[in-house]
Amino acid sequence: MSIKTVRFDEGRDNGANAPSAGGVRLHAFVIAGTHSGVGKTTVTLGLLAALRKRGLAVQPFKVGPNFIDPGHHTTVTGVPSRNLDGWMLSQEYNQDTFRHNIQRHDVGVIEGVMGLFDGYDGKSEAGSTAEMAKWLGLPVILVVDASAMARRTAALIHGFQSFDPNLNVTGVIFNRIGGPGHLQYLCGALEGRPDIVVLGGLSHTADITIPERHLGLVTPEEHRLGAENIGRLATFIEDKVDLDRLLRTTQFTQPPTPVSPSSTANRERRRDKRVRFGIARDEVFCFYYPENLELLERAGAALVFFSPLHDVHLPPDLQGIHLGGGYPAVHAAQLSSNVTMRQEIKAFIEDGKTVCAECGGFMYLTRGTRTTQGKYFPMVDIYPTVVRMLSRRSALGYTEVEIAATEMDFPPLRLRGHEFHYSESEQDIARDTIKTIYQVRQRPTDPPRSEGYVYKRCLASYAHLHFGSNPEFVERLVSGT
Repeated sequence: MSIKTVRFDEGRDNGANAPSAGGVRLHAFVIAGTHSGVGKTTVTLGLLAALRKRGLAVQPFKVGPNFIDPGHHTTVTGVPSRNLDGWMLSQEYNQDTFRHNIQRHDVGVIEGVMGLFDGYDGKSEAGSTAEMAKWLGLPVILVVDASAMARRTAALIHGFQSFDPNLNVTGVIFNRIGGPGHLQYLCGALEGRPDIVVLGGLSHTADITIPERHLGLVTPEEHRLGAENIGRLATFIEDKVDLDRLLRTTQFTQPPTPVSPSSTANRERRRDKRVRFGIARDEVFCFYYPENLELLERAGAALVFFSPLHDVHLPPDLQGIHLGGGYPAVHAAQLSSNVTMRQEIKAFIEDGKTVCAECGGFMYLTRGTRTTQGKYFPMVDIYPTVVRMLSRRSALGYTEVEIAATEMDFPPLRLRGHEFHYSESEQDIARDTIKTIYQVRQRPTDPPRSEGYVYKRCLASYAHLHFGSNPEFVERLVSGT
């Protein structure tokens, strides 16, 4: 289904662009950074909290293959945050996701990824925040780490504004300023630049900092932003950012015609009886794209959530299981001590039932996990290897997966996803008893790497796949149960 790109200036409040009959006036903008670590997530969470405090219905989005930041978005707004990704997903899919989910909301807030122009590689804008802002036709609010900066901020912002004339960098929020006097210097550097709006300046405040670990922020399952924290975030942004001006400069008109999800994501398999599909979800297994779970449902699955960490037994009458990613090594002792759950999952797999496991889920299905201190914890023992945790990152980046084999009833398919982990397998498990059905590449010119380990009807991999890149994958997964 073809979607017209919504230009933000269609809704500028100048009289000439009043909403058409039945149109709805909305606000939407992209929060981008000059580089990673400038405070995009803190600014985004604060804006979400402040806008919600005003009584506005806010729909959050996150650019890129990130699970943790969207979880915090959801905690603040009470609305599932949606991932947008220009490399894993098509332009149409992203536009449909935005248009469908912005309905019945007042404001759309899109948190960017890395620096504004950073993406899949250094030669193109694929996967970047800039690409997504242009696809959606939305203005960019640039977060600038202004610590130890004064007039050179003008040169920096000028570079970001002029680099791509098709991109609208319309506002700036200065982060980590030294105080009101410092903010005056920064605003003075931009005098005579009516094309850039200074929306505010934020000083460092430890009270609103979210803890981090090696894979990014601590997950919402482990560090829940309570009402008091969210209130502090809202007050902080209200005091430091001109929200009225932000809303005035980010208006657009939503067409009156309802927009449904992309036809590529909306094919629903008709079944007389739905398949009971267990979804592992707790502090360990928490990395899921909402669209992946929805696509499972559209393929005929009835989702049944359970916790390998806390539950003693599997839910009854499951026909399939999905073990998502997360932090099994952080909770290795508790996972290992839940012997009954480990035994039931192993028996489920040995009985020929369908299981799909990604990253942390794959680690859980191995013989065991060895921590960086060398301590060993037994796991489910389906795959004949031990996963060793590392002090360095072993994989980071987008991956394209090609399924060429016919194991588990899959036809040849191509999907996209990403890898991000600090562990490695101690043994090569692609032997006689363990088949591989994935050919994985990070770049088209890379030699393919065999992955996607199949044992009976259990498929496990380090790759986090976005099912929206090829919904047929999940349809075949559910139909094979």
